[in-house]
Formats: sequence, structure tokens, C-alpha cells
Amino acid sequence: MSELLPDLETRRDDANIEADRHRHRRDELNAKTKEWIEKRDSLNAQVRQHIEEAAEHRTQRDSLNEAVQGAKTERETWNRKVSELLDELNRLRRRKTPKGGVPLEKLKRDLHGLEFRQQTSVLAVDKERDLIEQIARLRAEIKGREKILEEDEEVQALQVTVNETKEMAEHHHQEVTRLADEAQVHHDAMVSLYEQADAARLEADKAQEQFIKTKMMADKEHLKHIDFIHEVHDYDKIIHGMRAKARRSKGGKEVSTKEEAQLIYERFKNGEKLSTEDLMVLQKSGYL
Repeated sequence: MSELLPDLETRRDDANIEADRHRHRRDELNAKTKEWIEKRDSLNAQVRQHIEEAAEHRTQRDSLNEAVQGAKTERETWNRKVSELLDELNRLRRRKTPKGGVPLEKLKRDLHGLEFRQQTSVLAVDKERDLIEQIARLRAEIKGREKILEEDEEVQALQVTVNETKEMAEHHHQEVTRLADEAQVHHDAMVSLYEQADAARLEADKAQEQFIKTKMMADKEHLKHIDFIHEVHDYDKIIHGMRAKARRSKGGKEVSTKEEAQLIYERFKNGEKLSTEDLMVLQKSGYL
């Protein structure tokens, strides 16, 4: 029994060292799990913030898009008014044009044709001169007729109305452009925030995976720690029993003749690791 006691104490000490090692590793891993939890929660908070901000931009974008449609409707209304007034103005100008002459619109078409011919054709000098003279006569006639029309009070009044209506149409066109540009800004911001939310969510998922993995490792280390603590306690019980028995027997040697105990003892001497049950058998049989 005395020769077995030092070996048991050594094994108890080794088990205690292993228990401390696994406890230390468990504590390290548990600290790491807290870091992963904090990172995951921070990223999830970013996801929520990005989504909330994106929703605000989406609301503003939708509101502006509705305003764009309203502005377009107004623009189309004023454009129709411009078209109607121009038709009315053209009718009035034709009515005010002296009868029997060539219509002003035809004179303008003729002038455009001559100008195009001058720009695209290669002519002899005399023909070039005749063409220039024709263009000059047409321009002068058109200018004279337009001057007469411009001085007509009815034509002038209607022209003012046309100009004012064009300004209103242009105002609503600019409003459409402004609102559409502003809506696009909110749309782009919304898309960017959703992309940032997706990226943060991906990182949060990775942090969650690392948390689970680290937590499982910490749990394994904890179980190993507990196993070695139990082993230490078992060794303590056996060692305590051996010392108590030694005191009772006053140093006497007890001999067991049981075959099972003998085989277990031989295994121990050969360096094999004994279970708690094996040690209990040895103790009951007198080997410990």
C-alpha cells in the first residue's frame, strides 16, 4: 500500500493541473464569447439604424415622386395652353396679313430653302450673287410683314399671353426637374443604406457563428475541467482512505487473495490508468 500512495498522489496532482489548465482555457474562451456577442450586437444595431434611415429616405422619395407627377400634370396643362395659344396667334397673324400676298409662312419656307441652297451648293459668281439678292429681298419682306403684325395691338396682346403661358410651362418644367433630382438623391441614399445594412448583417452573422463556435469550445473545456475535478476528488477519497487504513493497521500489511484485485494491481504496476471503480476494488480488497 505504501508504494502505491506516492503514485496516486502524483496522479492526483497531475489531474489537478489538468483541471486548472482546462479552467483557464474555458475562462479565455468565455471572455472571447463576450467579445463576439458585443460585436454581433453592435453590428445588428447598425443594421437597424441603416434600415430605419433607409425607410425615412424611401418615404421622402415616394412623397417627392408624387409631387413630380403633380408637377408633370401641371406642366402638360400649361404646354397644352401654349400650343392652343400659338395656334390662335397663328390664325390671328394670318387674318391680319394683307390679302392677295404670299402667306408669311410660305415666305419663311422659301427663305429657309434658299439659305440651305447657299450653304450646300457650289455656284458660279453671278448665280451666287442672284441667290444672295433673293435671300435679302425675302428677309426684308418677312421683316416688314412681321413689323406690321408686331405693331398690331391685338397681336401684341395675344403674344404677351403666349409668352406668359410659356413662362408658366417652363416654371412647371423646372419644378419637375427639381423634384425629380431631389427624389433621386433620396433614392440613392436609400439604396446605399440598404447595401450598408446588408454588409453589416453579413458581418453580424459571421460574429454569431464565431460566438457559437467559441461557446461550444468553452463548454467542452468546462466539461473537461469538471471531469478532472471529479478525478481529483476521487483520488482524494482513495488517498484519504489509504492513510486512514494505514493508521488503523498501525503499519501492518493487508493481503487480498481476490483474483480481480490482483489483476487490477498488476495493471497499475504496469503503468495503466485505473478508473475510480478499479481504485475502489483495490481499497476494499486491501491493496489501498
